[in-house]
Amino acid sequence: MIKGIIFDFDGTIIDTETAWYTAFNEAYAEYGVDLTLEQYSTCIGTSLNSFNPYEYLMTDLKLAIDKEEFSKAVKQRHSKLMELETIRPGIQHYLDSAKAAGLRIGLASSSSLEWVEKYLNQLGIREYFECVRTADHVAKVKPDPELYNQTLACLGITADEAVAIEDSPNGSKAAAAADIRCIVTPNEITNFLEFDKQHHKIDNLSLLEFDHVVTQRCFV
Repeated sequence: MIKGIIFDFDGTIIDTETAWYTAFNEAYAEYGVDLTLEQYSTCIGTSLNSFNPYEYLMTDLKLAIDKEEFSKAVKQRHSKLMELETIRPGIQHYLDSAKAAGLRIGLASSSSLEWVEKYLNQLGIREYFECVRTADHVAKVKPDPELYNQTLACLGITADEAVAIEDSPNGSKAAAAADIRCIVTPNEITNFLEFDKQHHKIDNLSLLEFDHVVTQRCFV
């Protein structure tokens, strides 16, 4: 029996990923460099350790760029693009339905707590989440399962009593590593990435009945 739902944040609740890729791609283009989706995708849903788009032009390509100014410009462009973004389809319905059904609601994100709280409050949905775990709470972020394991413990439920909502391969791998069934709702960017087949993949939550998730029919 499903007793709780754990949401990823970036790209799942609101599509921050497309705005980031666009901002970085535009910034790279100013220096005649093409930032491929394949290259950028390695840092989606995880930390920047594998590929750091803020530093790549300077560290790997040895371009004479002011890191602070580059970072500031990218973040400003991202903020501007995010003004056009709203909560993804189906998310509000799932939050309301989960709350009405008495399910525990958690959030597990590889981003910082400050970043997550900013947008949860901006979207007016912070109150739905009784447990929020971020990069500030763990030693390793996704695809490591620590974020999910901590969120399960915080909610007081077991892995087989939970469903995870993710948008990226790294996130879905973390859910799988924690033995949690996962619904994958890729966004414009992560839709082109390869996911493990054991997950239930759908364009967005508005296309999947809430009851099919809590009764686990979508996993049959």
